[in-house]
Amino acid sequence: MAKQLEIYKCEVCGNIVEVLHAGDGDLVCCGQNMKLMTENTSDGAKEKHVPVIEKTDKGYLVKVGSAPHPMEEKHYIEWIELIADGKTYRAFLKPGQAPEATFCVEAASVTAREYCNIHGLWKKD
Repeated sequence: MAKQLEIYKCEVCGNIVEVLHAGDGDLVCCGQNMKLMTENTSDGAKEKHVPVIEKTDKGYLVKVGSAPHPMEEKHYIEWIELIADGKTYRAFLKPGQAPEATFCVEAASVTAREYCNIHGLWKKD
């Protein structure tokens, strides 16, 4: 059973879905069950993936890694998501852009997630 805010990926076509409403059924794409993506929380690779959350005057700045993540055609951050007091905000990125996003929100509790097209899903509370 899928849970709210879980992220699944089709291993055939690459579709990625985030669960908005949990149900009893299986998530299926291209004739097979989609894979639940596990959120990595510590870096072992030379590229840094764990989001860095900075409180700003306007809200929150989320940068990918303590050193900027590559933003090349073949290796880049596709999106950054901020979960702030239970509300979800997302910024989609493209190669060539900075691996960061500003979210103009106030919140007592925040979690950031980001998705690298090669190394998958990463999270920081």
